[in-house]
Amino acid sequence: MLYVNEQFFDQAYFDAAAREFAALPALADCQNHRYAVCLPATAEWLALFFFLRDAGSSVLPLHPDMPLEAARRLARRAGCHWLFHHGQAPEALSSNMAAVPGGELLQMSSGTTGEPKCIARSWVSIERELDSYVGHFREPESMTAVIACPVTHSYGLIAGLLVALRRGQVPVIIDNLNPKYLLRRLRDIPRPLLYSSPAMLNTLCRLLPAGERLHAVMTSGTVLPGPWFQTLSAGTEHLFQQYGCSEAGCIAINPAVKAATDIGFVLPHLKLTAAPTGEAPAELVFAGEDGVIHTRDLGYRRADGMLVFVARLDDTINVAGLNLYPQEVEDVVMAMAGIRDAVVLRRQDPFAGERACLLFTADVPVSTATLRDWCRARLAAYQIPAEMVQVADIARQANGKISRREVAARFDAGELAPVAGEVA
Repeated sequence: MLYVNEQFFDQAYFDAAAREFAALPALADCQNHRYAVCLPATAEWLALFFFLRDAGSSVLPLHPDMPLEAARRLARRAGCHWLFHHGQAPEALSSNMAAVPGGELLQMSSGTTGEPKCIARSWVSIERELDSYVGHFREPESMTAVIACPVTHSYGLIAGLLVALRRGQVPVIIDNLNPKYLLRRLRDIPRPLLYSSPAMLNTLCRLLPAGERLHAVMTSGTVLPGPWFQTLSAGTEHLFQQYGCSEAGCIAINPAVKAATDIGFVLPHLKLTAAPTGEAPAELVFAGEDGVIHTRDLGYRRADGMLVFVARLDDTINVAGLNLYPQEVEDVVMAMAGIRDAVVLRRQDPFAGERACLLFTADVPVSTATLRDWCRARLAAYQIPAEMVQVADIARQANGKISRREVAARFDAGELAPVAGEVA
């Protein structure tokens, strides 16, 4: 049925696990309960997931590294009745939340506000997404899905695992995320299609020996920084990109990525209801059988139907009436030799209303005068950050995204000290 690293788990394994789960008191009448699940063993988690889904129950997957108190807090916020955490006995939680008939996949999403919210999608909705995804995206039908990202997240779980199973394939889940091990494993798999985070994909391409390329990769979660995109394009034979959100799942797929901001063609089960044709961006809004989805993403649709991402609506910085899109500035900064990462933050300004603050990491100390000259040759005056600070590290999330809110909070708290004390 599937591999985890190099171990094969057949249908008999999952059937035996289902019989054991059926005997647990916590899983009696499970279709009327909501379950939070945090299990360290990938195969065990998937066995419980399949059992709960097939029984029409609701399940909240939690990352296997999550400590008990954090898992309990999220489980309660999601209205779960039971918590499975590592090897402990199932814990009953007080909840007045009624289970939805037929069951749901529950996901905790912080979005841009940082306030966790529970997003629920019915299994019927997810089945509709799978049908649309498999019917529309035909290029990987002869490839082997290799899922090197958490299968507790909808990207790895739905787009990676469930899509592969729907295609009748035998997927390979890699939870040993040592890049060298992952490269070795990829070499043993025929025509692998790798699902992973942008950060991991960038690392793998940099480790490739001269002349070697990855067969196929899928990127998702965030638009690739320009330099990462160039590295990935050079290091892969087939580069795919998908775009979506927790509320709707996968929205669009690009089967042949030529530019990082070309996020894909809309899947047929959804309809784009608010996006201009032309290069004046507006919020991307979609409609489907489950309702209207406001993405808070700015973009537009080209005449050929391709969606083009411009910025998060919440990230746009208004500098004296002009819109500054952080991604464009970050790409320019990261194209400078020696710069490893960059993030542009919004700051209030008494004269311009708002201004941009740039935090960046580099291999060696970089003078702000040198960096400002680099930007001046490649950006309009209003796009050049008024403040530039080199820091030791900019933490990215597991999916490769940078939370501007979290980085700004850490910077304001003094947790991101300037390198060599230089601030401009």
